[in-house]
Amino acid sequence: MPSRMLRSFLFVLLSFFAARNPAQEKTTEASIRALESKWMDAYKQRQVAELAALMADDCVLTLEDGTTYSKVGFISRNMSSLRVDVAEASALKVRLRDNVAVVTGDYHESGEEDGKPYDYRDKVTRIWMKIAGKWQLIASHNALPSRS
Repeated sequence: MPSRMLRSFLFVLLSFFAARNPAQEKTTEASIRALESKWMDAYKQRQVAELAALMADDCVLTLEDGTTYSKVGFISRNMSSLRVDVAEASALKVRLRDNVAVVTGDYHESGEEDGKPYDYRDKVTRIWMKIAGKWQLIASHNALPSRS
């Protein structure tokens, strides 16, 4: 009889730790979506301090052409030769795992770089991590969708 009680207790205990809190997940997902909006607004409006605050110090960003930037490199590139007129995401999906959020979706950006107009319609993957109680972008990857 004691072993049956112990098994029952262990089952309840494990169920408690394995259970997810749907309300908490919805709140976290809403926070991540808000950060995505904040990110795009700061990027478009060239708000250096806001961009820097959203990114982890070791953040890595990969653009459509395969160029990879660090946090400092990305910010300095965008403040020098880039004017962004449109930066918008759609069909975003947020997947949560403990202190990591993976965001995937479609991304549209247009503007002018080095005096030449550009217009990208990409697939985007961004990874946010909760570091010291604060969500920060740790990686971003934009890729041109394949043409079938």
